[in-house]
Amino acid sequence: MDIRIRELTADDEFRSIEVDGSFVVDSVLALTLENGRIGYTVTEVPRYIKNYADEPDGETEDSGYAGHIGNPDKVMYLACSGNRLIGQISLRKNWNAYTYVEDIKIDPAYRRYGVGRKLIDQARQWAKAGGMPGIMLETQNNNVRACKFYESCGFVLGGFDSCLYKGLDKQSQEVALYWYLMLD
Repeated sequence: MDIRIRELTADDEFRSIEVDGSFVVDSVLALTLENGRIGYTVTEVPRYIKNYADEPDGETEDSGYAGHIGNPDKVMYLACSGNRLIGQISLRKNWNAYTYVEDIKIDPAYRRYGVGRKLIDQARQWAKAGGMPGIMLETQNNNVRACKFYESCGFVLGGFDSCLYKGLDKQSQEVALYWYLMLD
Protein backbone atom coordinates (compact mmCIF):
# COMPACT_ATOMS: atom_id res chain seq x y z
CA MET A 1 0.00 0.00 0.00
CA ASP A 2 1.33 3.41 -0.99
CA ILE A 3 0.94 5.80 1.96
CA ARG A 4 1.78 9.48 1.54
CA ILE A 5 1.99 11.94 4.43
CA ARG A 6 1.40 15.58 3.60
CA GLU A 7 0.71 18.79 5.46
CA LEU A 8 -2.81 20.23 5.55
CA THR A 9 -3.14 23.23 3.22
CA ALA A 10 -5.68 25.98 2.64
CA ASP A 11 -6.74 24.13 -0.53
CA ASP A 12 -8.12 21.22 1.50
CA GLU A 13 -11.87 20.99 1.94
CA PHE A 14 -12.23 21.03 5.75
CA ARG A 15 -15.46 19.04 5.77
CA SER A 16 -13.87 16.24 3.79
CA ILE A 17 -10.85 15.63 6.02
CA GLU A 18 -12.57 14.04 8.99
CA VAL A 19 -11.41 10.49 9.71
CA ASP A 20 -13.45 8.01 11.76
CA GLY A 21 -11.67 7.93 15.12
CA SER A 22 -13.94 5.41 16.81
CA PHE A 23 -12.39 2.39 18.46
CA VAL A 24 -13.41 -0.92 19.97
CA VAL A 25 -13.23 -1.19 23.74
CA ASP A 26 -12.91 -4.76 24.97
CA SER A 27 -10.36 -4.22 27.72
CA VAL A 28 -8.92 -1.51 29.95
CA LEU A 29 -5.55 -0.84 31.50
CA ALA A 30 -5.53 -1.33 35.26
CA LEU A 31 -2.70 0.87 36.53
CA THR A 32 -0.06 -0.13 39.05
CA LEU A 33 2.65 1.91 40.74
CA GLU A 34 5.82 0.17 41.81
CA ASN A 35 9.12 1.84 42.73
CA GLY A 36 7.86 5.13 41.31
CA ARG A 37 7.12 3.60 37.90
CA ILE A 38 3.62 3.40 36.43
CA GLY A 39 2.76 0.01 34.99
CA TYR A 40 -0.40 -1.76 34.01
CA THR A 41 -2.21 -5.00 33.48
CA VAL A 42 -4.94 -5.51 30.89
CA THR A 43 -8.42 -6.41 32.12
CA GLU A 44 -11.18 -7.55 29.76
CA VAL A 45 -14.53 -5.69 29.78
CA PRO A 46 -17.76 -6.15 27.78
CA ARG A 47 -17.17 -5.01 24.20
CA TYR A 48 -18.49 -1.65 22.91
CA ILE A 49 -17.57 1.06 20.39
CA LYS A 50 -16.27 4.41 21.67
CA ASN A 51 -16.39 7.56 19.55
CA TYR A 52 -15.32 10.89 21.01
CA ALA A 53 -16.68 12.70 17.94
CA ASP A 54 -20.11 12.20 19.55
CA GLU A 55 -19.06 14.40 22.48
CA PRO A 56 -18.83 18.22 22.26
CA ASP A 57 -15.35 19.74 22.29
CA GLY A 58 -16.27 23.41 22.09
CA GLU A 59 -14.52 23.95 18.77
CA THR A 60 -15.91 23.78 15.27
CA GLU A 61 -14.02 21.59 12.84
CA ASP A 62 -13.41 24.39 10.35
CA SER A 63 -11.89 26.82 12.85
CA GLY A 64 -9.85 24.05 14.43
CA TYR A 65 -8.37 22.89 11.14
CA ALA A 66 -7.81 26.38 9.74
CA GLY A 67 -5.73 27.23 12.81
CA HIS A 68 -3.16 24.65 11.73
CA ILE A 69 -2.40 26.29 8.38
CA GLY A 70 0.62 28.59 8.30
CA ASN A 71 0.96 28.46 12.08
CA PRO A 72 4.54 27.78 13.26
CA ASP A 73 3.23 26.34 16.56
CA LYS A 74 0.56 24.04 15.08
CA VAL A 75 0.38 21.66 12.15
CA MET A 76 -1.84 18.92 10.79
CA TYR A 77 -0.60 16.09 8.60
CA LEU A 78 -2.82 13.95 6.43
CA ALA A 79 -2.14 10.32 5.45
CA CYS A 80 -3.38 9.45 1.99
CA SER A 81 -3.51 6.32 -0.11
CA GLY A 82 -4.21 7.29 -3.69
CA ASN A 83 -6.84 10.02 -3.48
CA ARG A 84 -8.32 8.68 -0.24
CA LEU A 85 -7.71 10.26 3.17
CA ILE A 86 -6.87 7.40 5.56
CA GLY A 87 -5.44 9.18 8.61
CA GLN A 88 -4.53 12.45 10.25
CA ILE A 89 -2.44 13.81 13.09
CA SER A 90 -2.80 17.23 14.67
CA LEU A 91 0.23 18.63 16.52
CA ARG A 92 1.05 21.75 18.49
CA LYS A 93 3.94 23.10 20.49
CA ASN A 94 2.91 22.69 24.12
CA TRP A 95 3.66 25.17 26.94
CA ASN A 96 6.38 22.81 28.26
CA ALA A 97 8.21 22.79 24.87
CA TYR A 98 7.05 19.27 23.95
CA THR A 99 5.20 18.51 20.76
CA TYR A 100 1.65 17.68 21.86
CA VAL A 101 -0.40 15.27 19.77
CA GLU A 102 -3.84 16.87 19.89
CA ASP A 103 -5.39 14.07 17.87
CA ILE A 104 -4.41 11.10 15.75
CA LYS A 105 -6.95 9.10 13.77
CA ILE A 106 -6.64 6.23 11.32
CA ASP A 107 -9.56 5.04 9.21
CA PRO A 108 -10.58 1.65 10.68
CA ALA A 109 -10.16 -0.04 7.27
CA TYR A 110 -6.51 1.07 7.16
CA ARG A 111 -5.39 0.24 10.69
CA ARG A 112 -2.48 -2.18 11.10
CA TYR A 113 -0.90 -1.10 7.78
CA GLY A 114 1.70 1.26 9.26
CA VAL A 115 -0.29 4.48 8.79
CA GLY A 116 -0.12 5.45 12.47
CA ARG A 117 3.61 4.76 12.64
CA LYS A 118 4.19 7.00 9.60
CA LEU A 119 2.19 9.77 11.26
CA ILE A 120 4.17 9.40 14.50
CA ASP A 121 7.40 9.48 12.46
CA GLN A 122 6.20 12.73 10.88
CA ALA A 123 5.50 14.11 14.37
CA ARG A 124 9.08 13.22 15.35
CA GLN A 125 10.42 15.10 12.36
CA TRP A 126 8.30 18.16 13.18
CA ALA A 127 9.38 18.05 16.84
CA LYS A 128 13.06 17.72 15.95
CA ALA A 129 12.87 20.52 13.38
CA GLY A 130 11.29 22.73 16.07
CA GLY A 131 13.97 21.89 18.65
CA MET A 132 11.46 20.21 20.96
CA PRO A 133 12.76 17.61 23.46
CA GLY A 134 10.00 15.09 22.85
CA ILE A 135 6.41 14.26 22.07
CA MET A 136 3.55 13.88 24.52
CA LEU A 137 -0.05 12.79 24.16
CA GLU A 138 -3.06 11.77 26.19
CA THR A 139 -5.26 8.76 25.64
CA GLN A 140 -7.58 6.74 27.82
CA ASN A 141 -7.20 3.50 29.73
CA ASN A 142 -10.06 2.04 27.66
CA ASN A 143 -8.16 2.54 24.39
CA VAL A 144 -5.82 -0.37 24.96
CA ARG A 145 -4.91 -0.83 21.28
CA ALA A 146 -3.76 2.80 21.10
CA CYS A 147 -1.79 2.43 24.33
CA LYS A 148 -0.03 -0.67 23.00
CA PHE A 149 0.67 1.16 19.73
CA TYR A 150 2.23 4.16 21.49
CA GLU A 151 4.31 1.85 23.63
CA SER A 152 5.54 0.05 20.48
CA CYS A 153 6.62 3.45 19.09
CA GLY A 154 8.80 4.05 22.16
CA PHE A 155 6.43 6.12 24.30
CA VAL A 156 6.48 5.59 28.07
CA LEU A 157 3.61 6.13 30.47
CA GLY A 158 4.44 9.26 32.44
CA GLY A 159 1.26 10.06 34.34
CA PHE A 160 -2.49 9.69 34.69
CA ASP A 161 -5.58 11.62 35.75
CA SER A 162 -8.59 9.72 37.10
CA CYS A 163 -10.81 12.84 37.23
CA LEU A 164 -10.39 14.34 33.74
CA TYR A 165 -13.37 12.58 32.13
CA LYS A 166 -15.66 13.01 35.13
CA GLY A 167 -16.49 16.48 33.77
CA LEU A 168 -18.30 14.76 30.90
CA ASP A 169 -19.81 12.01 33.05
CA LYS A 170 -19.53 11.94 36.86
CA GLN A 171 -19.75 8.13 36.77
CA SER A 172 -16.97 7.76 34.18
CA GLN A 173 -14.36 5.14 34.94
CA GLU A 174 -12.07 6.39 32.14
CA VAL A 175 -8.58 7.37 33.21
CA ALA A 176 -6.52 9.81 31.15
CA LEU A 177 -3.05 8.41 30.44
CA TYR A 178 -0.13 10.68 29.51
CA TRP A 179 2.49 9.13 27.22
CA TYR A 180 5.92 10.61 26.43
CA LEU A 181 8.51 9.98 23.76
CA MET A 182 11.87 11.61 24.42
CA LEU A 183 13.90 12.56 21.36
CA ASP A 184 17.65 12.19 21.06
